[in-house]
Amino acid sequence: MDLILYAVPFFFLLIALELLADRWRGRRSYSLADAINSLSTGVLSTTTGLVTKGLGLLTYAFAWQHLALLALPAERAWVWLLAFFGYDFCYYWLHRLGHERNVLWAAHSVHHQSEEYNLSTALRQTSTGFIFAWLFYLPLALLGVPPLVFATVAALNLLYQFWVHTRHVPKLGWLEWVLVTPSNHRVHHAQNPLYMDRNYGGVFIVWDRLFGSFQEEDEREPVIFGVTTPLRSWNPVWANLQFYAQLWADARRTRRWRDKLRLWFMPTGWRPADVAARYPMGKPDLGQFSLFHVPLGARQQAYVVAQFAVHVALGSYLLAFGASMPLAGLLLGCAWMGWGLFVLGTALEARPQAMRLELLRLGLNVPMVALAAPWGLLPASAWAWPALLVYSVASLGGLAWQRGAGLRLGAAAR
Repeated sequence: MDLILYAVPFFFLLIALELLADRWRGRRSYSLADAINSLSTGVLSTTTGLVTKGLGLLTYAFAWQHLALLALPAERAWVWLLAFFGYDFCYYWLHRLGHERNVLWAAHSVHHQSEEYNLSTALRQTSTGFIFAWLFYLPLALLGVPPLVFATVAALNLLYQFWVHTRHVPKLGWLEWVLVTPSNHRVHHAQNPLYMDRNYGGVFIVWDRLFGSFQEEDEREPVIFGVTTPLRSWNPVWANLQFYAQLWADARRTRRWRDKLRLWFMPTGWRPADVAARYPMGKPDLGQFSLFHVPLGARQQAYVVAQFAVHVALGSYLLAFGASMPLAGLLLGCAWMGWGLFVLGTALEARPQAMRLELLRLGLNVPMVALAAPWGLLPASAWAWPALLVYSVASLGGLAWQRGAGLRLGAAAR
């Protein structure tokens, strides 16, 4: 049973309730572009994860089958409790090193790029974390935690972390000493020097208290959310590539081969001396901090929301049926999702090429649907062509609707 799939409707319901709480309390913790950007990175992560998460699961299963020191019974409650606590302990170190080493931060930084803080931020997840994450959970396989138990507690750990991404819940008394709470996790998402790189636990804050990485939220120091190298983009594909691109640029520019290699595994923010001298990077003045914003007309926003809803629907379809699809069909679905979310990002940024890219995306739907049934993306193609026709006509109508109001996608650059 895929717990994340069943939780998706509740995620959106709770986001809607948080929006109502914002309105009731006179707060503003959401902006449309930021929320869609966060949700887009989540959709992209879950979609690509259908292909990539197999690396970690297969590696874990192999280590458990051939290298486990114990044979822990999956039917015993104490094994589940051990696995739940053990998973969070391993997560703590993955998360901590994800902030402390360049190549791991390149993956994890996606989750921190939002300058807002709300429940949609919880769904803002990386698409590249699979590269190294599996290494941190191998101790559980060696201990003998069965794969089914491991996969279940991993999902429960992730589900717990959803609710702590909110500004509406204050400090919770003695629970602040034991659990990761919204207050504790707000600190984690801060870019203030006082708070930065603190509170790494997923469920339990005790690890941070034990290993010296805890910081309490201080009402005298309001949290400023985001990262010190701002994304300044609404594009989920670029969100996943930004820090990798920065590391690659520094590796290419430095003259020493040793620095080209070690740069990736040095502490976060470390740069070769010759590159730092020739290409200095200043940190933003938090006293002058302002949210990233690109003005969009109401009709542009409505079109983007409608198209994003289509991508959520397809992403849910892939999540529900991806396990039974052949690899070719799954890759086709992932490619369509990634390309579509990239194009929506250019629209949110009002890029000059956004209209052309959107027309190209709609045109490519024809060969995509032609390949969908033979490659296993769709169970049958009888309804695919009528659905494509309706969708394409409606999309073209939406584009014409924008133009009729004098609102062209990409009319002005950032």
